[in-house]
Amino acid sequence: MSNIIDTLRVVKTGKFWKELVIMTLGMAVAAAAVYYFLVPSKLIIGTISGLSIVLNSLFELAGIHIGLSVIIMVINAILLVLAWVLIGHEFGAKTVYTAMILGPLTDFWDAILPWQTFAHDNPITGSPSVMGDPWLDLCCFVLVLSASQALLFSINASTGGLDILAKIVNKYLHFEIGTSVSIAGAVICCTAFFINDFRMVVIGLIGTWINGLVVDYFTASLNNRKRVCIVSKEYERLRQYIIQDLSRGCTLYEVIGGYSNEKSIELEALLTKDEFSKLLAYIKDNDIQAFMTAGNVSEVYGLWTKHSKRQKLQKQVDQR
Repeated sequence: MSNIIDTLRVVKTGKFWKELVIMTLGMAVAAAAVYYFLVPSKLIIGTISGLSIVLNSLFELAGIHIGLSVIIMVINAILLVLAWVLIGHEFGAKTVYTAMILGPLTDFWDAILPWQTFAHDNPITGSPSVMGDPWLDLCCFVLVLSASQALLFSINASTGGLDILAKIVNKYLHFEIGTSVSIAGAVICCTAFFINDFRMVVIGLIGTWINGLVVDYFTASLNNRKRVCIVSKEYERLRQYIIQDLSRGCTLYEVIGGYSNEKSIELEALLTKDEFSKLLAYIKDNDIQAFMTAGNVSEVYGLWTKHSKRQKLQKQVDQR
């Protein structure tokens, strides 16, 4: 009962509905990648969609016509239970939506622009192909799907299916999310031996590995932050600007210069790229003398990303 109440609280928030648009667009892109680059060539990448293509082909060989979208929905429904129990209510609530619309969105692309209208037979495999070559199909699929996955991961959602397994591996075994995608996907790739030759299975395995690398790249790009370290006599002025104008926290350290042996204060803060640019402009416009270093940080946890909590804490401090 408490799980249902917690999920309803998530769904009622304005943030959830704003992210609903992002989830819908992300899933439309993911469905297009599956429909146009996997379905025609039967190229099996380590995804639930790839596994569904294998099962659908086996069912058709047995004279059973179920439909790809139905198989995708059934498998995702099973994995959603795992997401709800093992990962969290917010992730589970969002993934219920994304997983359930993947199949219908695949049918949507089939209805408005069937791949048969512009696909042609691959001269090597004899199978239909949108790009004309399995390697080109692979590259296009990986790039399009990885961008969609990284976008959804950034708002604590996923495309469902394999991403659920990857998120579980990431949470409990602490692997990078891209590595988790590769591990879970490699197992699914091996099921392609039922419908494809060895060459196509190898292409699928390579694609799964590349998919993990590209997901990590896109995820790091979306979550990239700047760790800024500043040594300046006007550190108090900079501290006030970071806290009051940028709404970010900072940390002060007492340091000793190795050359001058003078004591100074070093200010450290984590900023977005836009906030970092504003800080540089502020320092330049006010002619503040400072020694600054900056480095990239790919992951940040805690209150940093929660503006509402920081503002609430700041109000409590001001009231005291």
